[in-house]
Amino acid sequence: MPRLSTETREQRRQHVLTSAWRCFARDGFHATSMDDIIAATGMSSSAVYRYFRSKEELIAAASGESLAQLRELFAGLLARQPAPTPAETIGALVGKLARRSEHADYDLSKIAIHAWAESLRRPELAASTRDFYRDLRGLLTELAQRWLDAGVLAPDADPEAVATVLLTLMPGLLVNQYLIEPVSASQLVAGLSMLGAATAAGGVTER
Repeated sequence: MPRLSTETREQRRQHVLTSAWRCFARDGFHATSMDDIIAATGMSSSAVYRYFRSKEELIAAASGESLAQLRELFAGLLARQPAPTPAETIGALVGKLARRSEHADYDLSKIAIHAWAESLRRPELAASTRDFYRDLRGLLTELAQRWLDAGVLAPDADPEAVATVLLTLMPGLLVNQYLIEPVSASQLVAGLSMLGAATAAGGVTER
């Protein structure tokens, strides 16, 4: 039997991954079996197991890919000169989610929701997810620092606090997207502006 080229092996590995993503997005991690994934690939079981030894490996790969795409978005925004405004950043985030959800059978943002739940029961996945979001908060803090330097934020603004708000918005966007109704960038920007004015006037009491 002829040996597969590196390119062919990578194509087949990616095909297994995307087949698993379709199954996971449709049925979730626990209702999806390896037999389901193998059937979706149209490959033999031995061929599939050549690339991934278990469903757990496919879950980890799916979770990692769903997070990596989000990191790429903010890394791209940081690379822009001049830096995008806060409103443009929120627009880019909402737009990215809308584009990813256009293909419901291949929607990695939906898989991210499953990955959060899976992280609660798998310590190694929880650790990698936690590290990812801490890294992402660092990117957002860097972006907020650029807003501060450019005079977009008030001189006494805390870039890390701004980053924390942006990071906290992301799960809510996904909940609205799939369980309530999608939120537009204009709705989000308007609401944040009104809330910001109200909270600044009222102060904060720590409990």
